[in-house]
Formats: sequence, C-alpha cells, structure tokens
Amino acid sequence: MIGLNVPIVLPQTYAQYLGLAVLAALDSVFGGIRAAMEDHYDNRIFVTGFFSNALLAAGLAYLGTKLGVPLSTAAVVAFGVRLFQNLAIIRRHILKK
Repeated sequence: MIGLNVPIVLPQTYAQYLGLAVLAALDSVFGGIRAAMEDHYDNRIFVTGFFSNALLAAGLAYLGTKLGVPLSTAAVVAFGVRLFQNLAIIRRHILKK
C-alpha cells in the first residue's frame, strides 16, 4: 500500500530486478504464512529467506543481463511454482478448519 502511494519513479532498467524482488518477497511471505499455520515458523528463517531469495533473484537477473541469457526466467519459474504450492497448502489448511 505504501509503495502505491509514494511518488517515486524507478528507471526502466530496474523494472526486471524489482519484479523479481517482489516475486521473491511474495514467495517468502506465503512460505512464512504456511510455516505459521503448520506451527514451524521461525523468524530468523523467515528474515534470512526473505533477503536471500531477493538477492538470489536479483543476482540471477543481473548475471543473465551481463551474459545476454534470460536467467531471470529460471527465478520466475522457481518462485512462481513455490508461490502457488504454498498458496495451495494454505488454502487446504484453511478449508480443513
């Protein structure tokens, strides 16, 4: 919500990195929600996973840009699959209650 109301415009060159970072962050958030529902939540794991996922995704995008290979696609697929898996598990957990 804050990001939508802050009048900051990023250069187009950062769009790919920001998109991957948001996808990695969403993956971490849904993973944290899932872990909390399964009573396995650990704040240190969540925080380190949040930042390491974002850094790995941005690093893959940067390396892919330098090599001229779309390595960011691998990050999109990996984080997308995990995001939908976590969402499905959360949905099943809610429906069982």
